[in-house]
Amino acid sequence: MSKYLLNKFLYTIDRDPDLVERYRADPQGTVAWWEAEQANVILNCPTAERSTWLKFTDDERAALASHDYVRLFEMGAHNFLTLTLFIALFERDYGEPLGFQREYARRLSHWSVPYPDIST
Repeated sequence: MSKYLLNKFLYTIDRDPDLVERYRADPQGTVAWWEAEQANVILNCPTAERSTWLKFTDDERAALASHDYVRLFEMGAHNFLTLTLFIALFERDYGEPLGFQREYARRLSHWSVPYPDIST
């Protein structure tokens, strides 16, 4: 498992409104595309710089493809990265201010300190 790769996915998708919409509409396809085309691109380096070894585990791929932010949190994805991306994805589906944030808190309420390790 690579918490780095999970967090990199969350970070890069969240920073591009077109990718947010693509991930909302086709999560499985977006995860497959991102893993094949973007996972090994080194952040903040020229596009010619790539690694070759990074890939999601089946569990990570399934959690990302199903928008399962609870499972992602349990696997150690950074909670701020998860929250900001999923706000962008789902806040519009809630009719009240902070509606999604309340749902996020409710679904993660079974956790208490210490939280899963988010270090990479």
